[in-house]
Amino acid sequence: MQPQSRTDPAASAHDRVYRGLRTRIMHGDMLPGQALTLRGIGKEFGVSMTPAREALRRLVAEGALSMSSSGRVATPELSAERIEELAALRTLIEVELASRALPRAHMALIERLQSINNALTDMIQTQDPVGYIRTNLEFHRTLYLRAQAPAMLAMAETVWLQFGPTMRQHYGRLKRKALPPYHRMIIAALKAGDEPGLRLAVRSDVTQGLKMLLA
Repeated sequence: MQPQSRTDPAASAHDRVYRGLRTRIMHGDMLPGQALTLRGIGKEFGVSMTPAREALRRLVAEGALSMSSSGRVATPELSAERIEELAALRTLIEVELASRALPRAHMALIERLQSINNALTDMIQTQDPVGYIRTNLEFHRTLYLRAQAPAMLAMAETVWLQFGPTMRQHYGRLKRKALPPYHRMIIAALKAGDEPGLRLAVRSDVTQGLKMLLA
């Protein structure tokens, strides 16, 4: 008879804090340079210092947070050079993910992408930057899941995580009135089975975002 597995409460608490903070950072719920403290995290999530500390260490290792020599932990403030580097990584990874997803793109996927893109229009109309970032990432993740390349998708999400606060800062200032055409181009290329067109559309989408962040 095998012994019953036991869930480590500390590990569960750490994972809950990590996932909660990770989602908020990726979706732009925090602005660049926003400090986090163990006391504040512990109070918010109802955990002790240990799981809060482990969650912060994990996020620092992923580049989602930065730690100063004095131990201050905050969301990163990206330089122009860092933004360009991360955008180059997005282009390399996401163009490849889209290309791999194309052979597995069925009508249900295309209809789902259209629905998500319609929701992005709603986010623009309500001037909801966090909702826009969250929904935009949902569009890309929904497509890239069809690539069946989990390691590559995990790399893309790590880049998104580092971009989150900076994207929020700039989207909040942009006051966009209409969606750029690139998601529609992605959907059209998927419908046509057009791999060169799909790669161009994804690359253009990332490049347009880079120009916006560096403006």
